[in-house]
Amino acid sequence: MKIAVLPGDGIGPEIVAQAQKILDVLRRQGLDVETRVAPIGGAGYDAAGHPLPEATLAVAREADAVLLGAVGGPQYDALPRASRPEQGILGIRKALGLFANLRPALLYPELAGASTLKADVVAGLDVLIVRELTGDIYFGQPRGRRTNAAGETEGFDTMHYAVSEIRRIARVGFEAARRRSRRLVSVDKANVLDTSILWREVVTALAPEYPEVALSHMYVDNAAMQLVRNPRSFDVIVTGNLFGDILSDEASMLAGSIGMLPSASLDENGKGLYEPIHGSAPDIAGADKANPLATILSLAMMFRYTFSRADLADRIERAVQAVLREGLRTGDIAAPGEHAIGTNAMGDAVARAIAA
Repeated sequence: MKIAVLPGDGIGPEIVAQAQKILDVLRRQGLDVETRVAPIGGAGYDAAGHPLPEATLAVAREADAVLLGAVGGPQYDALPRASRPEQGILGIRKALGLFANLRPALLYPELAGASTLKADVVAGLDVLIVRELTGDIYFGQPRGRRTNAAGETEGFDTMHYAVSEIRRIARVGFEAARRRSRRLVSVDKANVLDTSILWREVVTALAPEYPEVALSHMYVDNAAMQLVRNPRSFDVIVTGNLFGDILSDEASMLAGSIGMLPSASLDENGKGLYEPIHGSAPDIAGADKANPLATILSLAMMFRYTFSRADLADRIERAVQAVLREGLRTGDIAAPGEHAIGTNAMGDAVARAIAA
């Protein structure tokens, strides 16, 4: 198993270091895994003048999977758009063809009190959001600025999807639903957007190939409302890049903290980039305060989806639940007045649970 490790910026190196502790335990138990570390984001710019250096991309291409921390920081805010750390993320997704983003929102019973919603509303929450990742308004052309007829400067972006792009992400959604509770909600804005009208047509046309999956459609504004009103009504959601970005961050708060949610971004052959969904949190970087559990759970997703080692994924996930059951909490998931431990202590605790 060859893993490219891209720590990135801010808290990225700290949280990735905790995932590497898990790999060290598994190595000692006989797992044949090789890791190579490379810079991305602001670290890539500092090292090579680009947020996705060619050398980093080469490491990622040669690997079976990629583990990513986070990118960004205020020191890079004044850079031209093409040099901003976020372009490293967009660039590697595009270069590796990582079109399918899987973001599970699972509420551990031990963290029901950490959710901003009432415990009886979120209890049993287990939602998977399947987000298309390489199209939509984030990559559409033309884009930029221009002067309109009134002489004002205006910004513009282009939203578009081709039938093939919609069909392939819809298949990922249907397949995921077939393995779970066989319910798929396709989220769009077909009452307003031509792109969404096509999206709905393509998804609907694909449904007869999956007769065991109950397909429904929902406008994105209603989906956003229902996620906080009745989140357990969802099982698998499939949607586009823009809507998926927003809905998955919303769903993260149902689970108690954005620091608890992992993600996988996959190509057509199962190669993936795995990362926590949170950002680089520069305000707490180096303070031993970051929650590493989303990164550790991203490693579990790597074993499940790329390496087909559900046994190792299950071990990691059980270890995370074990430390939560022990009452160990980082600051973001600790109740008021509850003792919080640091990033390194949480990583050590999970490593010990796996070793045991």
